[in-house]
Amino acid sequence: MKISFLFITLFITLFGAENLLYSQHLVKVHSHNDYNQTIPFWDAYSNGVTSIEADIFLKDNNLYVSHNQEDINISRTLEDLYLKPLETALKMQYKKEQQLFFLIDIKTEAEATLNKLIAILNKYKTITSNKNIKIIISGNRPKSDTYIKYPSFIFFDFQELGQSISKENWEKVATVSVDFKKYSKWNGLGRLTEDDRNRVSSIISQAKTTKKPFRFWGAPDTKSAWKAFLELGVDIINTDTPYNCVHYIESLPKRLVTARNFSKVYIPTYKTDQKDLPVKNIILLIGDGNGLSQISSAVLANSGALSLTQLKSIGFIKTQSADDFTTDSAAAGTALTTGQKTNNRAIGTDSLRKPIANILEILQKRKFSTGIITTDEITGATPASFYAHREERSDTEGISKDLLKSKLNLFVGGGASTFKDTSLGSKFKLLTSVKEMQTATIDTVGVFIAPNRVPSVLEGRGDVLAEATKYSLEFLNKKNKPFFLMVEGAQIDSFGHVNNTAGIVAETIDFDTAITQALIFADKNEGTLVIITADHETSGFAIPQGNLKEHKIEGDFITNDHTATMVPIFSYGPHSQDFQGVYENNEVFNKILSLLK
Repeated sequence: MKISFLFITLFITLFGAENLLYSQHLVKVHSHNDYNQTIPFWDAYSNGVTSIEADIFLKDNNLYVSHNQEDINISRTLEDLYLKPLETALKMQYKKEQQLFFLIDIKTEAEATLNKLIAILNKYKTITSNKNIKIIISGNRPKSDTYIKYPSFIFFDFQELGQSISKENWEKVATVSVDFKKYSKWNGLGRLTEDDRNRVSSIISQAKTTKKPFRFWGAPDTKSAWKAFLELGVDIINTDTPYNCVHYIESLPKRLVTARNFSKVYIPTYKTDQKDLPVKNIILLIGDGNGLSQISSAVLANSGALSLTQLKSIGFIKTQSADDFTTDSAAAGTALTTGQKTNNRAIGTDSLRKPIANILEILQKRKFSTGIITTDEITGATPASFYAHREERSDTEGISKDLLKSKLNLFVGGGASTFKDTSLGSKFKLLTSVKEMQTATIDTVGVFIAPNRVPSVLEGRGDVLAEATKYSLEFLNKKNKPFFLMVEGAQIDSFGHVNNTAGIVAETIDFDTAITQALIFADKNEGTLVIITADHETSGFAIPQGNLKEHKIEGDFITNDHTATMVPIFSYGPHSQDFQGVYENNEVFNKILSLLK
């Protein structure tokens, strides 16, 4: 890790706006009982910890590092475990600008042990003269009115909060600490009770008046505890897992977000929902990478509801591909559109690499109008699965040729530059905006919403996905023919891959605005079945904490890749009940075709 002095960022850009996370203060991670680490000192120091603790015992005129007298090992001296490695790091100029608190907890008699420590430290001028290193005495300490007599490189941890101390001796105090258990029995799981939080907040406020860095000892050591202490303004956080704590604090500004875009919840009429009525039109909406936690994050950030969560018919689909436990978008998209499991990276081809007809091609022969919308490039894996047949999803040239050969009535997506020197304009009437579909009378239209990659919501994409859905439905409906429209919210997946909570929440909420347009259309046009699902889940996303009233979500991740977890499938309209249950993703194809007789 490159960050050595951990600053909790005052302002971070989320959802195109600035969001204050914490009050301004410097946060140090303190490697408690550091000598218990696999490699003392180096484990903590190399991972960005800026406060390190060693317990010392004076025995046979040597200083040993140990938790108790019985466990003393003559090979584990303070010099060998800490002073020599620290001196080496300084001579190497490794993290030379890193400020370090070296807290030495004295376990034997205070004055004799401290005098021996000073004698040893006098041999390490590289350490004692370094302005970025502060040696702090804790545990058994001499009387506070004697602090001033010790060398300039010796400081003390003050644990008698509220007791008086002279100004001269106070200047020798580097930190203030108290026993957490005196104020709360919280174990770091769940939340602090209101009473405990008030007591803990009160002692922190009192400590803040000293203008010295403050820490709790004997404190819980969990992610929930670290976050609570950050919010409460603790300056130094104790941990026995330094890498995990540093990583958690370092990543929190990117994972703790406040929603800035919202979806106005639409309450359907349910007039045709779950009724055994003929199905005429299909609207299939695919949230790429959109698992249950992604949906939950958007629900909670959107004041507890989405248009999606108004639906009554809910199931789960299994996403494994033909050749892998965890699918990619190409294989998952192909399974949804062809009814056959295939190999990862395959677009519209079976596991033997043979082309297979997709649902749009089948319905085009039955005189259906067809269209696709995506916030990806139009040659991306999911949209391509609805018109292309290629062994490899990265075969952009081949996929673009398949779009030219397709019988689609409309497409909306990014990637205009891919078709710069093609005859796409003779195949589709290329419009400059989705709104132009309102007046378009030609049979086939295309809209590029970006020359290459489509901007995200965080980058100011606006309401183009909802608008594209609305105007595309109107365009297809004017043909007075049944139709199939696929709408992809592609960038939920993109932000999952980079473990960006803000992007996941923003894109999932934006995806719901497109769902709203589909539901409104279904209520106005009987015989329309709306299906909402995902090709797979991305990142193993989880939401450990948040704040419903403040639209705040904390996200966490187990991977940068796809996972094999099942994904939900929602449906609305006639025969929506047919999509309930748990089944394989390729069965969606058969369920749809069985309704379009």
